[in-house]
Amino acid sequence: MIIAIDGPAASGKGTLGRRLARHFGLAFLDTGGLYRAVALRVLNAGGDPADAAAAEAAAKAVTVDDLADPRLRAEGVSQASSVVAAIPGVRQALLAFQRDFARQPPGGEPGAVLDGRDIGTVICPEADAKLFITATPEARATRRLRELRERGEPAIYEAVLQDMKDRDARDSQRRTAPLVAAGDAFVLDTTALDADAAFAAALAFISRKLAARPPS
Repeated sequence: MIIAIDGPAASGKGTLGRRLARHFGLAFLDTGGLYRAVALRVLNAGGDPADAAAAEAAAKAVTVDDLADPRLRAEGVSQASSVVAAIPGVRQALLAFQRDFARQPPGGEPGAVLDGRDIGTVICPEADAKLFITATPEARATRRLRELRERGEPAIYEAVLQDMKDRDARDSQRRTAPLVAAGDAFVLDTTALDADAAFAAALAFISRKLAARPPS
């Protein structure tokens, strides 16, 4: 079973994806972590995230071990990840990694939950269930601000909101795999929902999809 979850930053898709993975006993991959790992490799080498050659080389060198680096959550790395993610060569280099994870999950789990920006449209268009998680930019900026302050990072709401809007524009306007809901995705707006309500709505949708599957 493959569950694809897409949506903009701070929409709640990561929290939801992890919870669904635990519920169904599936592997979980935050594909955004791959792009943050690429960005971190470029930054560590003193490079420019917008340098296509440097970013593509970093993408080809990324391993699953890179995803455990605590520095991936730093705001500077997060911003740089949106830049490298717009580079076609980077997305192509990470394509096989993501598809292999979905089809042959590590640990022998019977499937996987992947969250990102193009899972249901590009990475796993054959997914058994697709969700597109969204929320207003203001709600997402408030969530991100809280995360940053909890980590002890200084942050100003107006700056976080503007960064959120800039990232949305890059993600939705890039030529390769833009952020867009798949035609058969369940669009879930979490602006006014807490984590439990979002999980209940997603679980109900997935349960309906699984019940409708023809017997194997």
